[in-house]
Amino acid sequence: MTQPAIFNWSGGKDSALALYKVRQSGQYAVQTLLTTVSEPYQRISMHGVRVELLDRQAASLGLPCRKLFLPETPTMEAYERLMSSTLQELRAQGVEVAIFGDIFLEDLRHYREAKLAEAGWRAAFPLWGVPTGELIREFLALGFKTITTCVNEKYLDQSFVGRVIDEQFLRDLPPHVDPCGENGEFHTFVFDGPLFREPIAFEKGEIVHRTYTPAPKADNSDYECGDTADPSPFDTGFWYCDLL
Repeated sequence: MTQPAIFNWSGGKDSALALYKVRQSGQYAVQTLLTTVSEPYQRISMHGVRVELLDRQAASLGLPCRKLFLPETPTMEAYERLMSSTLQELRAQGVEVAIFGDIFLEDLRHYREAKLAEAGWRAAFPLWGVPTGELIREFLALGFKTITTCVNEKYLDQSFVGRVIDEQFLRDLPPHVDPCGENGEFHTFVFDGPLFREPIAFEKGEIVHRTYTPAPKADNSDYECGDTADPSPFDTGFWYCDLL
């Protein structure tokens, strides 16, 4: 029996591949995408992608997108209150499964599962445990196309932002960087592939550098960004490529 579900959509490659596998399996009927957005900047959290491009993705996927608007520096408590009220509303509509594109971060998975269980939900992870080198090459072989929109300078320099991921990109990655960026090394925007009715048109804009002051440790598991439960990677600078 196909179960109704929501899909936690970041706009990036792991989300796209996970959604592809969900649609191939037929196990879940995705009712809506759910995306956290910085309200002051109107951009996808951490990825830095404009809401207009998120809306074009959703339209090309043929799915509605529910946006969770967050302040510039949300506390964990504020995020959890917003997510809890959203889950309650969606559960009243008969949805009790949330799908994620996480691959191997155990702490993050446990956190998601615990919080969802409190709300009477359960989590699904279509990509879980698959080697990331296999996943990124499957992603490319399927015909998906994605561009890096944000790189963490702790792991990568400016030259890696604004690049389309291909075999050359993967060869250029330093040995310590995960090929899917699962540790928060980089974030992406998917603009074409078998899920989409049509490619997402965009132009590359300026490249900017931003630094962030981490919140106190108790408030900074960074669950909303879907990258890691360890705050240390975010005590650094990031290179962003604006997409227009």
